[in-house]
Amino acid sequence: MAPSPEAVRLARRLRELRESQRLTQKDLSLALSSDSRVAVATISSWESQSNPKLPPEERLRGYALLFAKSVVPAGTTRLPREQDLSAAERERFSTLHRELVALRDSVRHQAEPSPIGGSYTFDFESGPITLICPEAPIEGRSPLAEENNPNYTRLYKYADLDALIEMWGHVRASNPELRTRHQIPSEVSADHLSGHLILLGGIAWNQVTGRLLRVLDQLPIRQMSVEDLADGEIFRSRDGREYRPLWEELKDADADAPSKAELEAVQAQDAWKGETPRELVEDVALLARLRNPFNHSRTITICNGVYSRGVLGSVRTLTDDAVRERNEAFLANRFPGGIFGLLLRVPVINGEAVTPDLEIPENRLYEWSPEEEDE
Repeated sequence: MAPSPEAVRLARRLRELRESQRLTQKDLSLALSSDSRVAVATISSWESQSNPKLPPEERLRGYALLFAKSVVPAGTTRLPREQDLSAAERERFSTLHRELVALRDSVRHQAEPSPIGGSYTFDFESGPITLICPEAPIEGRSPLAEENNPNYTRLYKYADLDALIEMWGHVRASNPELRTRHQIPSEVSADHLSGHLILLGGIAWNQVTGRLLRVLDQLPIRQMSVEDLADGEIFRSRDGREYRPLWEELKDADADAPSKAELEAVQAQDAWKGETPRELVEDVALLARLRNPFNHSRTITICNGVYSRGVLGSVRTLTDDAVRERNEAFLANRFPGGIFGLLLRVPVINGEAVTPDLEIPENRLYEWSPEEEDE
């Protein structure tokens, strides 16, 4: 989606200030980094005319202090202190600060139609942001997950790594100034739970997801184990309807032995039990955005699946460049309150999850928002 006129106006004004003093983005980065580092890429994102990012209000105060000076030498590494400004510079600082804050407020006013920011993206105003990823079962881990191994690699403890890498890269790129971290459930502390949370994976390997789903009673969707499904948990809505993945028998299973690749695929899915070999052709995903019950100014995003393909499909609903903007627009129109839950079908082609396009009705298996419950 195109940026709002208000966002473009602020971005253009920040660039004008920098260019008025013939400073490069690197010069400005050095000057603004006297308190905490500001990357050149961050300066660029604030000035972007096509996809501007909203700078924190404290950074606008830094702009006003710096450009209150009539001359800002290249290579400046410290912001002037307000008490050190002359009377004329102090007046210019106050005027410029009010202007920039007003421009920022106009952007926020356009972008925040709901109590939790109306955000259907992973572009957050404030942090911290914590991704909680399921822990792989011990019997399925690489030896490199052992801490006494000289080649110990912490990420080998994680499950749903495809989803984690996809989400981590997207969140870090969208929020370059905010603290972003990933944890497994056993490492989660109270401090982690007070910021924006992104929960990846189902209840079997992610105890935090299971506990929060019990806390978040408003969400009328539960994930549960069933005896007839190996290594996965189905979804059940409050009306008792169950949502399950779809399997398909491998072709010519009786006439010809499955290929090595087919056997490896179904064995990995625990679907090869000496019976007719089959493959996963459609998973079910949960995508939900709710208020954080521990801090209502922050959000919880839940990306679950019956299997890992569903988890990845849920994540890519809002990270895949091919459909992200359309999906964001659909959610903004469909759920204006900013709180929602969706069960989605995730086709699996040649072992890969296909990102759901929310504008296709068949992809939306179940839809919920608290506003509709109140009607």
